[in-house]
Amino acid sequence: MYQKILVAMDVSDTGKTVFAHAISLAQLERSQLLLLHVLSAEENNSPLSIPDDLAEIYPAAGNDLTLDTWRQQWQDFEQNGLEMLNKRKQEAIERGITAESQQIDGSPGKTICQVAREWHADLVVVGHRGLSGLPEMLLGSVSNYVLHHAHCSVLLVQLNG
Repeated sequence: MYQKILVAMDVSDTGKTVFAHAISLAQLERSQLLLLHVLSAEENNSPLSIPDDLAEIYPAAGNDLTLDTWRQQWQDFEQNGLEMLNKRKQEAIERGITAESQQIDGSPGKTICQVAREWHADLVVVGHRGLSGLPEMLLGSVSNYVLHHAHCSVLLVQLNG
């Protein structure tokens, strides 16, 4: 039923939980996986994404050392994402599942939906922290966006707070 499953993950422990659900489903359905990590300042523990031309736009924002520090933190964040994707892709392959991975800069909800559409996914698996009310309004909800905008079915994996 689900031949192509897009798995939206981050580098946190909650990303491991989402991946575990997707692996189980892929084994049952004999599906192929696309493991997706969207690089975004919205992700917990991510550095703010600082544009390369920030010093020209906001000269008072910091000196070269500050900008270099921000750039290094972002590069480290990118590298951690790639390492996570490669590790999980290898785990899927070892379990006999066809898997590929992508890491893309962007707005998480929009990027997940766009990649799912372009890849012709049958299902998107994404985590849901269960925020509601004011916290959801202030923090936004990637899962809520995906649920309402994806072209295909969406599996929300309920995560603890």
